[in-house]
Amino acid sequence: MTDPANKSAGSPPTGDQPHVASAPEPRRITEFDADQPQHAAAPVGFAALLGVLGVVYGDIGTSPLYAFRSTVEVISGHHQVAPWEILGVASLIFWTLILIVTVKYVILIMRADHNGEGGILAIMSLAQRVVVNQRTRWILGLVGIVGACLFFGDGIITPAISVLSAIEGVEVSVPAAHDFVIPVAILVIISLFSVQWIGTGKVGTIFGPIMLLWFGTLGVLGVMEILHHPAILMALSPTYALEFIFYHGKLSFLALGSVVLCVTGAEALYADMGHFGRAPIRYAWLFFVLPMLVLNYFGQAALVISDPKALANPFFLLCPHWMQGPMVVLSTFATVIASQAGISGGFSICRQLIQLGYMPRLRITHTNAEEEGQIYLPDFNRFLAVGAVLLVVAFRSSDALASAYGIAVTGTFICTSVLAIVVFHRHFNWPAWKVGAIFGGFLLLDSTFFAANALKIPDGGWVPVLLGCVLTLMMTTWKKGRSLIIARQRQDSLPMGSFIARLPQSRIIRVPGMAVFMTSTPDFVPPCLLHNLRHNKILHDHVLFVTVQNLDQPEAERGHRVAVEELAPDIYRIVLRYGFMEMPNIPRALEELKANGVDFDALQASYFTSRELITRSSVPRMSRWRMSIFLFMLRNSTSSMEFFRIPPDRVVELGVKVAI
Repeated sequence: MTDPANKSAGSPPTGDQPHVASAPEPRRITEFDADQPQHAAAPVGFAALLGVLGVVYGDIGTSPLYAFRSTVEVISGHHQVAPWEILGVASLIFWTLILIVTVKYVILIMRADHNGEGGILAIMSLAQRVVVNQRTRWILGLVGIVGACLFFGDGIITPAISVLSAIEGVEVSVPAAHDFVIPVAILVIISLFSVQWIGTGKVGTIFGPIMLLWFGTLGVLGVMEILHHPAILMALSPTYALEFIFYHGKLSFLALGSVVLCVTGAEALYADMGHFGRAPIRYAWLFFVLPMLVLNYFGQAALVISDPKALANPFFLLCPHWMQGPMVVLSTFATVIASQAGISGGFSICRQLIQLGYMPRLRITHTNAEEEGQIYLPDFNRFLAVGAVLLVVAFRSSDALASAYGIAVTGTFICTSVLAIVVFHRHFNWPAWKVGAIFGGFLLLDSTFFAANALKIPDGGWVPVLLGCVLTLMMTTWKKGRSLIIARQRQDSLPMGSFIARLPQSRIIRVPGMAVFMTSTPDFVPPCLLHNLRHNKILHDHVLFVTVQNLDQPEAERGHRVAVEELAPDIYRIVLRYGFMEMPNIPRALEELKANGVDFDALQASYFTSRELITRSSVPRMSRWRMSIFLFMLRNSTSSMEFFRIPPDRVVELGVKVAI
């Protein structure tokens, strides 16, 4: 039987491996589950649909606050807007919702789940699994990482633009309140990020009803205006969108950069599939969210046709005067919920990148003892908060921020389309012509939207571009640095087989107790063990060599969570496998070993680990400036013991010098 521990996550392929001396035949190899999560099909009931409204559709549900106004203002900046042009804008928004959200994501992309999970990293790992060429796998991985970095940019911009657009509604009724918009928006954003430590579970019960009221209000307001001007329903025909594009040419290209704002948050439909299931997300979109959004957009269009002055803020002017105040309050709640969804998604993506080895370990707090997915990352939370506040101060209006928003959204769309081409061709066995016709068309559409937003780079689009480049550089630097460390440790370490073979003839003193040695290279003796022998010249009676293997899939497969191999009497090699949607808990996993004959006592176990002291080798494999970035990230990373939830009073940490 092949030893499942021979491949450790993060271990780069090496050329000549050190010679491994013959060792005693392993006595036992077993694989079993430890704390394996159970999954049941998500029920399509009212509670599930309400949860979908509160979490999944918060971002796209608040787009009517700014999407229609931003698009029409592109035209009004050049000439007086004609009614047929308003019809064209409404038609463009409608067909963008149909093509991008309904067809691309709801009908097609959501089919490409990875063990029930969705999102840019899930489809990335699925694409990597169906290709053989290592270079192609690396390119697909880079596409997924770039998409994740742009998602982080979206997570910073969403709170800023959503809260600003809601607070700006006060100016409709009270123009003198203009000077208070920025301070109030900053206060709301700071308050939002300050309560993240509580956890979304404690406040999630109110999200659904509020968003139900929000979407219902959107639809009612739209219907009231459409009844006065039913001719706006002609915008359902794509001919008005095509006429607008062909007539305006370059101006329509500029308008597309704002039209795409109506689908911000579309990626959330796919990313949150693992939490709610495919069916509730689809039903909520097709039978409630989409109709309400279309009604509101058409209502705004009808209002601007009848009263061009309403273009100043068509969303709030759609409300009766007595309702504008309450609508500002409701929209503020809705934007906070939209921001919360983006923040929670950012926490999940960040954890996945840590598990995949693209980010250093960060402190992760679990806010719900029963729900593994409800987490809080204080360092990442501060990063998002500072970024959102800086954007509000720098741009000072939702219209200005719209220029920065589109790049992040359309960039993620392109990354998803590229990965989907591989998955649907290789995994679903679609013929090349079918994949090219469908996803090639979507890639062309996404690229058009991206190019339209690229024109806004000087006006603010540089923000997500710069952020994406910096984060991608940092993640690839971390990945490369960790690979070099593991390769150096393999080169300098003693093969495990040689150590086990020499152990009976050695003069090492065995002392009572249990030692758990954490190692990323299970085929080699951990450096912390060699240092312990060099300084203390003792070895415990019971020894466990534990390796945490991070998989490029959401969860470890059932029956393959833990692999145990007895190398010698009371000396075991243990591999714990975790997917990128899971959090390791070493003590809990080791407790499960008792059922398989391993005498593990958590109260007596001592955990030995190494803290690498990184230096430049005589022939460095990393440039000096990238080494500086890597060392900065290493210094600010959380210790492995805290990340693996090991009691600090049971840890023995030994410094090991590593030259790369």
